[in-house]
Amino acid sequence: MTEKEQQPVAPEIPTEAADKPESDNPPKNENRRGANQAERERTIAQNRQRLREIVDVVRKHDILHGITPEKLCAIIEDLGPTFIKLGQILSMRSDILPRDYCEALKKLRSNVSPMPFEQVRRVVETSYGCPMEEVFASFDEKALGSASIAQAHAAILKSGESVVVKVQREGIHEVMSRDIILLKQACKVLKYTPAGSLVDFNQVLDEMWVVAQEEMNFQTEAANLERFHALNQDVVFVTSPILYRAYTTTNVLVMERIDGMGIDEHDKLVEAGYDLAEIGAKLADNYVRQIMEDGFFHADPHPGNIRIRDGKIVWLDMGMMGSLNEKERKLIGNAIVGVARGDIALVRDAVLGLGEFHGTADKKQLYRDIEAMLDKYGSADLGTMDLAEVFEDMTSVMKTNGIAMPSSLTMLARGLATIEGVVADLSPELNIMNVITARIGDQMFDNVDWRALLTQDARAIYESSRKSLEIPALLADILRTGLKGEANLGVEHHAGEDVRKLVIAMVRKLCLMLLSLGLLIFGGAVAGNGPQVFGLSIYSSGCFVLALCAAGFALWNKKK
Repeated sequence: MTEKEQQPVAPEIPTEAADKPESDNPPKNENRRGANQAERERTIAQNRQRLREIVDVVRKHDILHGITPEKLCAIIEDLGPTFIKLGQILSMRSDILPRDYCEALKKLRSNVSPMPFEQVRRVVETSYGCPMEEVFASFDEKALGSASIAQAHAAILKSGESVVVKVQREGIHEVMSRDIILLKQACKVLKYTPAGSLVDFNQVLDEMWVVAQEEMNFQTEAANLERFHALNQDVVFVTSPILYRAYTTTNVLVMERIDGMGIDEHDKLVEAGYDLAEIGAKLADNYVRQIMEDGFFHADPHPGNIRIRDGKIVWLDMGMMGSLNEKERKLIGNAIVGVARGDIALVRDAVLGLGEFHGTADKKQLYRDIEAMLDKYGSADLGTMDLAEVFEDMTSVMKTNGIAMPSSLTMLARGLATIEGVVADLSPELNIMNVITARIGDQMFDNVDWRALLTQDARAIYESSRKSLEIPALLADILRTGLKGEANLGVEHHAGEDVRKLVIAMVRKLCLMLLSLGLLIFGGAVAGNGPQVFGLSIYSSGCFVLALCAAGFALWNKKK
């Protein structure tokens, strides 16, 4: 699919405006002024308390003696749900953090203590404006799972459908906003450190906050579910949960309950008669389609988000999705083809097109780095290449050369690394690189406008033929000028044979060009006649092909 999607407008990042006076002009209502002042004081007190908590955690882990990937994860887990979510998002930014830190952050535990049911009830009833019992026939008080932003409960609607209700944590938006404010204040200090000169931490925080905001708005996830379902409705082996839009709000999401089996429950799948290799092949094919055709892919395809039910792959949890526009998809395809061919220029152009330079570009250094990267894969068979590793290497090259990566590309790198692991467990012989290059090849063939291509080549042949027709007149002018003694040709007597051969070669090329032109004229005359293939006349296409062959033979081997 090539339809371009509008990019969502980034939500406004919270600032410290709450700590600043609203205006020099006194408000008319003194009570309002008092209320605002009390609110500001309460906010300042909360920020100070939270800052003390953060300092205590940092001291506890003694970062003055160094910070390892494991220690970073422990600090983030102790800091609570906000930092866990930010750590999970940061794990996708291999252009910022070293690979071992990203790998450690991917393992952050998302399970946290569930909310008390009283809070769950309060969030649901506040969202619906009515008692929970008016919507649900039953609602399981025990959570199916609890994460940093929300938790899920099994329920049955009044109409009898079995559903899963995703309920946002009470006050999570305010908690995350406060933490973001504190982190942005810390960035003011970091910019004076060596790391601050290499990484724009404010920009990183802004990107992470945008992603977190989207995850906290369940209407966004609902829209993702609807879009994913629409894009995959023609794929017979893929499905996603039914969304109950009437019961979905910003803080509550209601969708079909999916049973089935987890994609990592291999023994159960085999007992049920499934072929693991077939599942792996279909999973890889669908994920590559999401990337290269739909431009809308699951950014967190771990086994917990993929189930098998009734012979279909069921994709769950659309809270984090990646989007690629048509240009990005084409450049990614070019980069992969460039790596496969060892084409440095193609990879370089793709890297420059995907990223954005910070400062002056040293294209010679970039060229050398890409050449070194391709040397690594020079003798490797395409089927043995690790696609996730290829993207990691490209990320490293971009990072080294000060090229900022779009968030969509970092999401893609993480998604590919995750799905490769899932597919490898199902079908060790399958390589996603082969799947994606085959898909790129199909796209290149399907997207060719053969009529336009033939027309373009026909014009080129016509121009060549027209110029060839001028050769005899030019030769006559040269000979006439020479006979009059008005020009010095600089040709000795023994060169006569060479001139004769040159004239014969020109005449031969002229004849072939005339033949090619005649075929083009005849092909155009019969364009609407005879059987059609791909909307083109076989007779007409045959003439065009023969014309191309004749012209190519005429231009081949200029020495002849």
